[in-house]
Amino acid sequence: YFNPPTPVDRALATIEAWRESPALQLIGEGTGYWEVLSRLVKNAKLVGPRVHDARVAAICITHGVSRFWTADRDFAMFAQLKWENPLIR
Repeated sequence: YFNPPTPVDRALATIEAWRESPALQLIGEGTGYWEVLSRLVKNAKLVGPRVHDARVAAICITHGVSRFWTADRDFAMFAQLKWENPLIR
């Protein structure tokens, strides 16, 4: 981990600059992924390992996942992603 972490706006601006490169080819992430991910990160003001949670949420959202099963309550921060803990009934 970086201590202190790179400010979110600076990190996102750097990635935006990379995305403008004509040589860039993303693998695995579909159309709309970056827009969803950057919105989730900005809205929740995420840093560190929680950015990975946002990546998982963005992939689910862009692929139309209707319900995400997880025991990780951190996913509650993503209002656009419906999630459920399958261990609690």
